[in-house]
Amino acid sequence: MRRRSRLLVLLAALSLVASVFAKEAVPEASDPALEARMVRITSELRCLVCQNQTIADSHADLAVDLRRQVREQLTAGRSDAEIIDYMTARYGDFVLYRPPFKGTTLLLWLGPAAMLGGGLLVLAVVLRRRSRLSPDAFEADDDDLVSPSPARDVGHA
Repeated sequence: MRRRSRLLVLLAALSLVASVFAKEAVPEASDPALEARMVRITSELRCLVCQNQTIADSHADLAVDLRRQVREQLTAGRSDAEIIDYMTARYGDFVLYRPPFKGTTLLLWLGPAAMLGGGLLVLAVVLRRRSRLSPDAFEADDDDLVSPSPARDVGHA
């Protein structure tokens, strides 16, 4: 029992020592307006590593570097449009969460609708062909293969 109490006292002392050295998180930018612009811009850009997260949400090393670059460009006085144009020129339209509607991004915009339309067309063709088949063309269910019991025959006679 003494051993446990000593261990608990030691753990409590270690946690107190650790809290003394802990520091409060310092905001990345001293200007809250600049930080808000940085978050707004990075929320419009896709993380190239995660691809399903924005640069603002991602913890990937590349996303951290891109947030730093955006912050540096904002500090240098560049506009939001200039920063987004820079990122697009460097990484292509894929970095944008809402890419522009143009020839190179046509598949991004129309691809899901084309796939849905193709799937519905295939479904319609398959159902139409199945409706034209005779009942003999289908395999019997397992229940149909079992011979009827005499108790069942009595009710049908």
